Amino acid sequence: MRMKQYWTSIWSLLAICFIGSVGVSIAAPLKIGVIGLTHAHVHWILGRPDRGDITIVGIVEPNRELATRFLKQHELSMDLHFESAEAMLAEVKPDGVTAFNSIYEHLEVVKAFAPLGVHVLVEKPMAVSAAHAREMVMLARQHEIHLLTNYETTWYPSNHRVYEIVHEDQSIGPIRKIVVHDGHRGPEEIGVNQEFLDWLIDPIRNGGGAITDFGCYGVNLINWLTRGARPQTVTAVTQTIKPNKYPKVDDEATIILTYPEMQGIVQASWNWPISRKDMEVYGRTGQVIAKNRHDLEIRQGDQHPVEKYRLDELEGPRDDPFAYFAAVINGEIKLGPHDLSAPENNLLVNEILEAAIRSARTGMTVPFDPK
Repeated sequence: MRMKQYWTSIWSLLAICFIGSVGVSIAAPLKIGVIGLTHAHVHWILGRPDRGDITIVGIVEPNRELATRFLKQHELSMDLHFESAEAMLAEVKPDGVTAFNSIYEHLEVVKAFAPLGVHVLVEKPMAVSAAHAREMVMLARQHEIHLLTNYETTWYPSNHRVYEIVHEDQSIGPIRKIVVHDGHRGPEEIGVNQEFLDWLIDPIRNGGGAITDFGCYGVNLINWLTRGARPQTVTAVTQTIKPNKYPKVDDEATIILTYPEMQGIVQASWNWPISRKDMEVYGRTGQVIAKNRHDLEIRQGDQHPVEKYRLDELEGPRDDPFAYFAAVINGEIKLGPHDLSAPENNLLVNEILEAAIRSARTGMTVPFDPK
């Protein structure tokens, strides 16, 4: 056993003895393995303040130079580093793992850990294809593990207030249109690290370009707001405006989803002069706009002024993907099928994205399977 893990175990045993002696009962931090470091969102967990809910027990990354660079950046011990999942499992079994490798490798993570009863949290989108997504969900059900997908926008208080306005307050009437914008200047333009860029602009390892990277956000939110409704049709247009930078994938995408009484429009871009993640929801009698993480605007028709709100962060554990993951595993939160992190929602995301890619390739509207 490595020295750091040895002392961690000793202190954990001492803490358990002390707690038992005074009659206090607290949940031990969830043991988390980090699988892959090539997705830049991994800094979210590596630089996360200690909330006492999780502890990283292993970091799997075959690229030792990358591992050394990131662990040094976050002042983490190289004792946590393993070059393979097998090497990590020989020393420690985590309660859950988080996947921060290419989207194509998400299926491999579930194949490796689901049979061991280890829960899995992957970065968005869940998979590169509907076929990969279906296999991941099947494995999770077969081995009775939780399989969650993390989106930055899941933790926006503005989006959750939109959901309340639509479904609990019912103050803007039935939804008629949802428009979601997600994009920035482009991954190379904003300076993502080379290890991330290498697979992000690869159609096999990422499943597409902007349509995958940013299109998934909007589809995920629409699935949630419609409570899992399946669209009737999917139409998409993609372009590669910067072929010198992104020759193999799209960098501009628009997806239109039709439902019996509404439309969903997803705009995804690696070409915008600014970074944005926002959403507009139009009901029959009013509109609500989540302008960013905290700012919300509501207007009840032409004769009413715009109401503006600045929202506080969500309360834990619903404010953070790793706290949420721990709460789901510990049974503190029951995941609903339409929830933003749920496998059912994210399987539907992959099915819709696959139809959108087919529509863009053929120039045709794709009828969607109602199941």
